[in-house]
Amino acid sequence: MTETAVDIDELRKLFLFERLTDEQLTKLATSGRVRAFAQDEDIVRQGEPAECFAVLLEGEVQMINETVSAGTVAMPRASQPGVYGGATSAYLGDRAPETYQHTLRATAPSRIFLLPAKKFAYIVAEWFPMAMHLLDGMMSGGRMQREIIDRRQRLTALGTITAGLTHELNNPAAAAVRAVSELRSLIKASRIQLAQLAEDGIPPEKLRTLIEAQEACTSNLGNQPQRSPLEISDAEDELGDALEEVGVEDAWELAPALVNAGFSAEYLQKIRGKVGEEHTPAALHWLAEAIEISQMLNEVTEATERITSLIRSAKQYSQMDRAPFQMIDVHDLLDSTIAIFRGKIAPGVSVVTDYDRTLPLIPCYAGELNQVWTNLIHNALDAMGDEGTLTVRTAHDEDEAIIEIGDTGPGVPDAIKDRIFEPFFTTKSVGEGTGLGLDISYRIVAGRHGGEIKVRSVPGETWFEVRLPLREPVAQQ
Repeated sequence: MTETAVDIDELRKLFLFERLTDEQLTKLATSGRVRAFAQDEDIVRQGEPAECFAVLLEGEVQMINETVSAGTVAMPRASQPGVYGGATSAYLGDRAPETYQHTLRATAPSRIFLLPAKKFAYIVAEWFPMAMHLLDGMMSGGRMQREIIDRRQRLTALGTITAGLTHELNNPAAAAVRAVSELRSLIKASRIQLAQLAEDGIPPEKLRTLIEAQEACTSNLGNQPQRSPLEISDAEDELGDALEEVGVEDAWELAPALVNAGFSAEYLQKIRGKVGEEHTPAALHWLAEAIEISQMLNEVTEATERITSLIRSAKQYSQMDRAPFQMIDVHDLLDSTIAIFRGKIAPGVSVVTDYDRTLPLIPCYAGELNQVWTNLIHNALDAMGDEGTLTVRTAHDEDEAIIEIGDTGPGVPDAIKDRIFEPFFTTKSVGEGTGLGLDISYRIVAGRHGGEIKVRSVPGETWFEVRLPLREPVAQQ
């Protein structure tokens, strides 16, 4: 592979070396060489011996990391002369990594200045001794701080989600327990009432007619025309009077269950004719209890279906048992995240979804995108407090999916708009935020998916816009 010398005037134009003297530039130029790389050719490869510090002179490069927990992480492409990679920590000497910690790939025909790692380490140590110690301290201290805060961020997010999910699960679980408890007493009373009918000598054919009436009533549960509370109350009063006329005790307790199943005073006369005058009171008691049993069973079914739905949402949110990279409907991810937050949404906050259902499946790391939606929705809810409107909408523009999350909070001041994606920058009170939520979201959207995240805000209206490519990123391919 052909290598050429570099002119000191070309090095002087780079922001890395603009303050160096001619003597230093000459020393630098004679220590390294320029090499040309074709498109998609690796300049340095992760895991190989860290032998060179690489600086872009002309072209375009991309840094790619292969990680154990997050898979392939591709940073945005860079074409600014002077961007660098390779053995960037060589100045640490014996404590420097022995292999490259990333892959640096030419994404267009490029010219790269390659400086041997030992030469790079010597130059930094000799020319910038104070800077070397500062960099050493910042690197080790920053890494430790980031690890500690990352763990705290994950635990805080886990606690928030767990609390919300527990609250949401508690309501249907409590409803199911209550319904089952009432079912025990209702079934016991129904058995006693049925035994009483048998002792009173009700003929088998009339008992069959009564059971058929019970089946008809229970099938009507939930299928009645919509009625106002006043209309329901009037119907219960009318049926209660009719029940008392035929000698039914506790008529006012039976009327609500019977009305809910569509039972009317006219149908009461049909029952009297079918089961006989002497069996009508006991038959109506049994019929009302059978309807209540069906209502309780419906409540148990609804409660358990709600629990199943919440567990399904939690599974969708966490992406359990799924490959990390997949083609997925982003609306499923958004819905599961909103479902997880239901317990944290204040009663005065309304949630509006405006989905473009023509949006195709997107290639993504679904579990990581859920972390993005979690951070953005959590920030929106915090901004609004006890009342407002959370809006989640989707669209697509040519080869990009667009996901927007908006709130009606006070907005982001212009003075800090450019800083909100910086690590550790937060507007929350001490102890309430780590300042990493939006930084993590940016790294997931831009670094992992080759997308874009930005904010636009005025008082009373803030939108976070996420754009994701509808094609697989280069790193994934």
